[in-house]
Amino acid sequence: MIHRQGTADGRPAGTTREQRWVLGLASLASFIVILDAMVVALALTALRRHLGASLADLEWTVNAYTLSFAVLLMPAAALGSRLGRRRVFAAGLAVFALSSAGCALSPDAAVLIAARAVQGAGAATIMPMALALLNAAFPPARRGWAIGIYGGVTALAAVAGPVLGGAVTQGLGWQWIFWLNVPIGLAAIPLVLTRVTETTGLGGPVDLPGLALVTVAALGLVWGLVRGNTAGWNSAEVTGTLTGGAAAAVAFAVWERRAARPMLPARLFRSPAFSAGSVAIFAINASLTGVIFLMPQFLQVVAGQDPLGAGLRLLPWGIAPFLVGPRAGALADRIGERALVVTGALLQAAGAAWIAAVAGPGTGYPALITPMILVGAGLALAIPAVTRSVTSTVPPADIGTASGAFSTMRQLGGAFGVAIVAAVFAATGSYASPGAFSRGFTAAFWVAAAFAVAGATAGILLPGLRGRYRPDPVSSAASERAASSSSGAWPTRSR
Repeated sequence: MIHRQGTADGRPAGTTREQRWVLGLASLASFIVILDAMVVALALTALRRHLGASLADLEWTVNAYTLSFAVLLMPAAALGSRLGRRRVFAAGLAVFALSSAGCALSPDAAVLIAARAVQGAGAATIMPMALALLNAAFPPARRGWAIGIYGGVTALAAVAGPVLGGAVTQGLGWQWIFWLNVPIGLAAIPLVLTRVTETTGLGGPVDLPGLALVTVAALGLVWGLVRGNTAGWNSAEVTGTLTGGAAAAVAFAVWERRAARPMLPARLFRSPAFSAGSVAIFAINASLTGVIFLMPQFLQVVAGQDPLGAGLRLLPWGIAPFLVGPRAGALADRIGERALVVTGALLQAAGAAWIAAVAGPGTGYPALITPMILVGAGLALAIPAVTRSVTSTVPPADIGTASGAFSTMRQLGGAFGVAIVAAVFAATGSYASPGAFSRGFTAAFWVAAAFAVAGATAGILLPGLRGRYRPDPVSSAASERAASSSSGAWPTRSR
């Protein structure tokens, strides 16, 4: 076992060398995954022009990644428990790096979309393993601090992403936004294998029927939303895929209540923090991805900026997450996660609504700065808080499963956010002129604001400070040892 020194009141005196490696590598992996989403957003206009991509192609460039990310998170968590989280984490980095090279080499939109789906599979392996290794390495007393640092580094991607994506797209070409991932991912693999302790959990079969049903549900619903304006909302294609997706979602819920080893155990939903937190992150991320999908295009199509100019003008988004993110965990200790989630989601809603109200062909950039800062501040408060609420209020043995399920809901929210926001844009606007784009953009941003309000509403249902899960101090050590044997929450050394 890893021994941790502590103070007289039981709090850790500091961090061990291995804890620092785990925190650094988990943060780096999260950084490149989030950075990829940001730089791709800056390249969408270039992809539309250079590859002749349609609006639907642009949506699938984002959603092929997001959907494979979402539906493979839970199977990846199960594989990590069975095969070893360090080993699976390293494999995910390899898949992400190699598929990024495939994206860079894509000759057309169809090949790019296929490569993005594989890239999403790599990200699905990276993210739950990063969070599980982080939760395993740090005891509860230090976990909030570690997640705050992790969130802060992730937020740095929001600062660097727009500028880096714009500079690379303009200076080198859109292909290089994907080449960036290759050396980082490949360099991290030997460090993961040599510096991180292996952890495992309970073995057992992967819930293949559950995986199939949730994949059909997500793909059917998103396909119908993406194709609605093109094929017609009353067409057999759209009504069939929406109906089939909804039926598969119901079948998934029924199956998960009966399965011996479900991907999404029903017992997790008995926790108010997990239930409300899952709905909140779905809605908050739906708003966020819708905003990220359209805002860089607005700055290029309507405001006439080149990719670098658009990236520089998106910097206000990242300022607040970079400054506030590392402190969000400590702030949650004082006032509770519920207050931060509600406040953050409302700030996000206010920023999106403000942009919707003022955006147009004649809008000057200064009018957009304050609402962009509001959106960034809201995300900096809400996302670390809701993440911590979910992962710190379930018993230790369920941390890995809860983390995977929570991440799945976050990514599904992103896929649905892009699909719905783009559907509203296509129904009310187009790329034909700056005025036509602005009409669709305004309507879509009102929808993004509504998603954020829904996230705040769900946040109200989160437990307050007095409703947190608190292990009995006398038996906490025994609980942690039990969690180690059942889910690998506390690692044993295996080099």
